[in-house]
Amino acid sequence: MSGLIGKKIGMTSLYDDEGNNLACTVIEAGPCIVIQVKNKDKDGYDSVQLGFLDKKEKNYTKSEIGHFKNAKTDPKQNICEFKNFKNELNIGDVVSVDHFIEGEFVDVSGISKGKGFQGVVKRHGFAGVGQSSHGQHNRLRAPGSIGAASYPARVFKGMRMAGQTGNEKVTVQNLKVIKIVPEKNLLLLKGCVPGHKNSIITIKK
Repeated sequence: MSGLIGKKIGMTSLYDDEGNNLACTVIEAGPCIVIQVKNKDKDGYDSVQLGFLDKKEKNYTKSEIGHFKNAKTDPKQNICEFKNFKNELNIGDVVSVDHFIEGEFVDVSGISKGKGFQGVVKRHGFAGVGQSSHGQHNRLRAPGSIGAASYPARVFKGMRMAGQTGNEKVTVQNLKVIKIVPEKNLLLLKGCVPGHKNSIITIKK
């Protein structure tokens, strides 16, 4: 799917034509530079490689710097490949927020906020065990039994337990494009997207 690389700015709210207050996420979408155009004959598949946000040249190897110089652009901090671009692109072209249309639906991928080590109630939505009465004092947020008896005499793989929460790739599908501000490269999507403020995300049609 074609798309863009962007940066999450924050959240705001807008009123639609019917007077409903909509929670929206503000995204700085592009402008992205076309760094490489891949095709089936040479690379085995068709895709467009985009770069977003400049980065200091000293943080790259010589081969990586040469890769950017072929596109006649400065080294980019974020690189991502997109397939099935409708319009044909060439190396060095700029893809901006105009790539999207108000009212269409997009999928957004990003790294979710890290929550650290969390219990099963917060991590998996467990209800907890019993009530805080009859002498029970420390089992309210416990997971309960995680296995059976002498058979199978083990805990099954994949059992939902406490552990590291967040800081993983999350994709939210079918977010509606509420508004586009082309002069500031801003994209307003209905609802929330994964990640903290200023985190890098990918928006796909």
